[in-house]
Formats: sequence, C-alpha cells, structure tokens
Amino acid sequence: MKPSDPPAKAASAQDGPSLEEVIGNKRVVIVCGSGGVGKTTIAAALALHGAYLGRRTAVVTIDPARRLANALGLDSLQDEAAEIPRSVWDPDKKAPASGSYSAMMLDAKATFDRLVARYAADEAQIRRILSNTFYQNIAGALSGTQEYMAMEKLYELDQDGPYDLIVVDTPPSRNALDFLDAPGRLSRFLDARVFRYFLSPTRAYLKAVSSATRGVLKIVAKVIGSEVIDDAVEFFAAFEGMYDGFKDRASHVSDLLDADDTAYLLVASPRREAAAEAEFFAEKLVESGHPIAGLIVNRVHPRFSDLEPGVALGRAAALERTDKRANRLAILYKNLANFDRVADREAGNLAGLAGKCASAPIVLVPYMAHDVADFEGLDEISWYMFPEGEANPA
Repeated sequence: MKPSDPPAKAASAQDGPSLEEVIGNKRVVIVCGSGGVGKTTIAAALALHGAYLGRRTAVVTIDPARRLANALGLDSLQDEAAEIPRSVWDPDKKAPASGSYSAMMLDAKATFDRLVARYAADEAQIRRILSNTFYQNIAGALSGTQEYMAMEKLYELDQDGPYDLIVVDTPPSRNALDFLDAPGRLSRFLDARVFRYFLSPTRAYLKAVSSATRGVLKIVAKVIGSEVIDDAVEFFAAFEGMYDGFKDRASHVSDLLDADDTAYLLVASPRREAAAEAEFFAEKLVESGHPIAGLIVNRVHPRFSDLEPGVALGRAAALERTDKRANRLAILYKNLANFDRVADREAGNLAGLAGKCASAPIVLVPYMAHDVADFEGLDEISWYMFPEGEANPA
C-alpha cells in the first residue's frame, strides 16, 4: 500500500547535490546523529534505496543496541557483510538486476584480530598477540577502539568489497566526534613516548630505567598485579615491527574519510533536545572539514491545515454552542488544533538546525504509527525520503 504524501520539505537554499544524487553517486555515506532519533533505521533505508538504484550496497552498523538486525527482520548480524536474498528486500522485483543489499554488525575485537593478522610477520607473532591477556582485555574495550575499528572495517569494505555504496551507521553524536577523529588518535597513540618506549629494542627495559621509574612500576604492580604489567610488556614486545603498518593504515583510513566520494548525512528528530544535539554536531562536523551533504529529520508531525490552532478551536466552540449533533466535528477541530500546535512547536525546535544546514537538502520523514521492523517498513521510509525515486511502493 502506498503511504500518504510525504510532509512538505523544509525550506533550504540547497546548492549541493540532492539526496537522490548523494545515494546514487557517492561511494561512502556516513550517517551521523544522536541516539534515539531512528538513525539506524534511516541508514538501512538509505542503503535500500541505493540497492533500488541498481547499486551493490552494504550497510554497516556499530550501534551497540543492535537495532539494525531488527529493522532488517533478521535475528542477528555478523561481523562479515552478509548479502540479503533479493526475495527479502525486493519481493516485487522492482530493482535493476545489478542491485544488491548486504548488511553487517561491527565486532571490534574480530576486526582488531584481522588487522593484527594482516600486519604480523608470521603465524607465531599472530598467536603471541591474540593469546596475550592484555590484548584480549583491551581489544574491544579500550577507549576509541570501537570507533577506529568501525573505520577500519569501512576501509576494508572499500578496498576489498564488491560494493558501489557503503552506508555507515555511527555512534550517538556526542561520541561521533571520536569516530571521526579515530584514525588521528590511533596515530597519536602510536607516536606517544610511552608506546615507543615499550617498542624499544631493549626489551629488558627494566634494566635501563631509573630507580625512580622502577619504584613507580613496583607500586603499579602492587595495585593492579605484576601479571598485568608482564602481559602489557609482552604485548608491546610482540607488537614490535607492526607499528608502521598500523600507522600507515590509519593514514589511509583518514584519507577515506576526507575523500570527495565520501558524504556525511545528519539525522535528527524534532524534539528540542535532539535538535540541539544535532546543531552541536553540525557545527563540529563543518569545523572538522566535513560538509553536511544532507539533513534528514525523522518522526516529524506534519501540519494538516493552514488554519491557526486558535481558529480551529474557535470553530469547535461555535459548533458545540450551536449544534449538539456536531460534537464529532468539534472534536476533529480540536484534534486538528492540537496536532498543528505540535507541528508548530517542532518547526520552532528545528529552525536553528535548518539554518546551519541551509546549503544542504533537508528531508522530513513523518512520525510512523507503527514500528519499522522489516523491509516493507524500510521501503516506506525510503519513499518518504525519495518520493520521486525508484523505490516508490506501488
């Protein structure tokens, strides 16, 4: 069933490509926004539209709530991109034969393991690192690891995958700055003095340190255990020789984030707090040199009439005074006034955000009366974002 007409698009002085052109032409689309605005679902719907345009599409989520699998109607997603059968995402055979839809859920530890295997000198070095207790504890939990490994996975798919379009769902906006800076932070960590110290050729480092440093290490060992210190030393020793490979990889990942065929889309909702967070992210995104290619506002209450709410309430009151049989119509006028008040309040919440994204296309997706938990729902979301595109439901 075809959904109702999409809400009117917010006014914007767009001077860049349309959202249709972004999905049709860019190779990497990074979807940013705060938590709770439907960002994961929007990312999945954007990827679906890419597949309907005939592109070989993959959607990657690092959302820890793992909502993407639910949106796709799947029980679980794996760390490797899995192609969804065409009969599931295109049951009516509307998409060109060249289109495909794959999805995956990031496993930071598994991605880190593959990165180690890529740059280790031999199987023995791989085993030393992967079996190291210190490595096992930090690989998935170290601050920034998840964000960097998401970018590593993106780079892996870009270099080795058969995809024309990769859509990346990101962490909530306050953490997404870490996501964007992850390659740089890894490089800075690898350049840090303490890291280079542990990588120094003198692995019998305790003989070379001062008595004061030995004292500090003894105190640390008493607090966290000497085994932890030993495991850390073994890890850094095992890491020797991989430094340049990791740093070079981080540089390539950073280049991918800055590439001309990488686009950043911002997802928000009209709630005051969510709109304010989106404004914050829009500012930081532009400051970092990544222009916003589009703003998608999800869960918007559309305005149903040109009547001012006060006028609608006045008509309701007049009906109640003059004709008791018109109570149903009076109730509808009251409902109209209430809905339009919500729409006006949301428009006010979004005014500042729309101003910061004025040069980009702004798309409004209405509040849905049902949960989006399958491809039919994603197709409906896609239609609201691309009402003139290939993905319109019949």
